Amino acid sequence: MNTTVSSTPCSKSAPAELRALAAVGLPMRRRQIVALAALLVIGTLAGVPKPALADSPQASITQMRLEEADDGIYLTAQVQFELPLGVGEVLDKGIAIYFVVDAELYRERWYWADRKVGSATRHMRLAYQPLSRRWRLNVSSVPIANAGLGVSLNQNFDSLPEALDAIKRVGRLRLADRSEVGDEATQPVQFSFRLDTTQLPRPFQIGVAGQADWNIVVERSARLALEKLK
Repeated sequence: MNTTVSSTPCSKSAPAELRALAAVGLPMRRRQIVALAALLVIGTLAGVPKPALADSPQASITQMRLEEADDGIYLTAQVQFELPLGVGEVLDKGIAIYFVVDAELYRERWYWADRKVGSATRHMRLAYQPLSRRWRLNVSSVPIANAGLGVSLNQNFDSLPEALDAIKRVGRLRLADRSEVGDEATQPVQFSFRLDTTQLPRPFQIGVAGQADWNIVVERSARLALEKLK
């Protein structure tokens, strides 16, 4: 009985690990090859940072500070932006707008991608109150809906500029316990701020889709020195 053995040369573009195994003639089943390739892809992607948001021209981050307190690590930031005319017109109609802040703290690892040790999210809802002629700002760690305003912190302001100043000052975001942070002089932090149109009423979400006026977004990755709170 004749037995025919066929082989396919390993491509030069294949990963070095696969080429080495093929060169020594190790018997590999298809599922073994797939598993090895998957591990190689995972190892490669682990060190790839998340795609950065496209910063809008009217938004910027002017300050970021990482602070150490007895009960944890906190991030403070200052954001600058101008409220476009179209957004102001929606507020004047009594429709609330929403802002979202996301922050992540990492611990550096020389042998692998940095490990995320903590994160925090802050949701802010800004609305005009016609009866009182005041501006109300609701702040919560979870998405704010009309039914959930009771779980948020409330502040009232006499003018829109005062309310916006409070939104731009991102104070004391608790990111992690002190024990989660290493002794390095600086710590990797990722911060983002955006006007969130997904929490608008559905008709408004459709109406503002693709409008540049509603593209208020900024993101920064930085290594920040850990400062002790006095």
